[in-house]
Amino acid sequence: MPEKSNKKVYTKEDLKKFRAELLQQKALILDELIKIRQEANKTIKDSTGDLSSFTLHMADMATDLYDREFALELAESERELLYSLDEAIKRIDAGSFGQCEMCDTCIPKQRLNAMPHAQYCISCQEKRETKKRK
Repeated sequence: MPEKSNKKVYTKEDLKKFRAELLQQKALILDELIKIRQEANKTIKDSTGDLSSFTLHMADMATDLYDREFALELAESERELLYSLDEAIKRIDAGSFGQCEMCDTCIPKQRLNAMPHAQYCISCQEKRETKKRK
């Protein structure tokens, strides 16, 4: 008797829905990245609304520097998510969307609805996270 495969091919309608969701998330992230960049590019004078040209207090400058660094870290996280979304769209085009990249089984639709760029089933994702912590 042949071994049962846990592979499931998603319908064209499912893939169309997932693609639309991925593109919508991508657009939101691109908008967020633009806002982050605009905020990070503001001068200290712009961000405080101070009209004088006198030097700001050191604490104000430190706070501003922290805010800029935080914005840049957030932008990096957003870029990583953007990359994941692009990769998921490529998987749709390649016909491998919804298959776990570790065990090659079908990623449940419920997981993909929650996280359409998921590359791994929950079991394999847990294994990866456990491995990272060690």
